[in-house]
Amino acid sequence: MSQIDTGTPDLLASFDEGVLTLTMHRPEARNALSRPMLQALQQQLVAAEFDTAVRCIVLTGSGNAFCAGGDVKSMAAGSGAAATRTIDEAIHQQRHSQRETAGRLFKMPKPTLAVLPGAAAGAGLSLALSCDLRLMASNAFMTTAFAKVGFAGDYGGTYFMTQLIGAAKARELYLLSDRVSAEEALRLGLANWVSEPEQLTERARELAQRLARGPAVAYRYMKENLNRAMAGEVDDCLDLEATHHIHCAETEDHRNAARAFVEKREPEFKGR
Repeated sequence: MSQIDTGTPDLLASFDEGVLTLTMHRPEARNALSRPMLQALQQQLVAAEFDTAVRCIVLTGSGNAFCAGGDVKSMAAGSGAAATRTIDEAIHQQRHSQRETAGRLFKMPKPTLAVLPGAAAGAGLSLALSCDLRLMASNAFMTTAFAKVGFAGDYGGTYFMTQLIGAAKARELYLLSDRVSAEEALRLGLANWVSEPEQLTERARELAQRLARGPAVAYRYMKENLNRAMAGEVDDCLDLEATHHIHCAETEDHRNAARAFVEKREPEFKGR
């Protein structure tokens, strides 16, 4: 495993066997987002998108939390955006940050996995929901939290949650900001798997490596198909699927996998 210098202690990065692991690292603040953390996350995601060696991205948090969202203590102290910038400057910077973090995770042409060792709240929950898949510790929980601090919500959470579980339940969870246990998150479809805390790291490693060994070209087109299907017309989706399906048929990965299927063995994907 190799460690990557992100330029800030607030975000740790490591690479191992095709898996890039990004760890939000402010355990004393339940990994609340900081400007250096968000800037480093942007940079790492841009680099990962175009690095063919990266086959899967894991987003997680240090200690016993995933991410508490915005740093409410800093907000209460009056050190937020309005303290140093005009409202228009703050809006522009916020839009850019959201697109380059949650937006990029969602659109990333590679599988993304959020691993939740503990609470995911506010914008932290939004980042988790922007990933393709979510693995939660059994003692972790989710909460939108925004209503409790007088915010409407950010980092795409309203979009991701509505798409995952429907408008009625998403409105309930935003308006009331109740906690959602790991078991309830699994039942609703906000989580894909729940693991006992002591088994979380190993389970995450197994899932990430499985994704990293998968067909990279097919995954890229699969994600585009799925994302476009969320708002596209049926004929547009059918046409896009046809284009991507025929393109995948020309890849070395497909040919090798087809032979492996006939020979009743596991395929080996090389990403081309």
